[in-house]
Parts: sequence; C-alpha cells; structure tokens
Amino acid sequence: MPKRVLQGVVVSDKNNKTVVVEVERRFTHPLFKKTVRRSKKYHAHDEENASKIGDKVWIEESAPISKNKRWVVLKHPV
Repeated sequence: MPKRVLQGVVVSDKNNKTVVVEVERRFTHPLFKKTVRRSKKYHAHDEENASKIGDKVWIEESAPISKNKRWVVLKHPV
C-alpha cells in the first residue's frame, strides 16, 4: 500500500526538527450540496529545519517518530 502524501501550509516552526502543517480538504456536503472546508493539523519531521511559517510543503506518512509525529516533510519551498 502506498504512503499518503498531503499538501499543506506550515503554521508553526517553533519546535526543533518539527513543523506543524495545516492541511485543508474540500468536499460537497451530502445534504446541502454546498462546498465545505475542513482543516487538520499534522506534526511533521523536518530534519534540516528548512521550513518556515507560511511555506507550502508536501508531507508523507511514515512510521511513528515520536508521540505526535507520524509524517515527514518531503518538499521544501524553493
């Protein structure tokens, strides 16, 4: 089974080698047929501390790294 890859925006880079990435998904409400936005925050491992707040990054599923970290930053902004 392939690993999931998500795109999101870095909302916090205060922790060492960790960033918090907010991923937004959009879907149509089943009853009201209106587009709804839902967001979720993921803690991702950033080995080089390269990502800063506001950067768009790709994150990939990984084995557990710590209590909250289950994702790894794939692509850093240019």
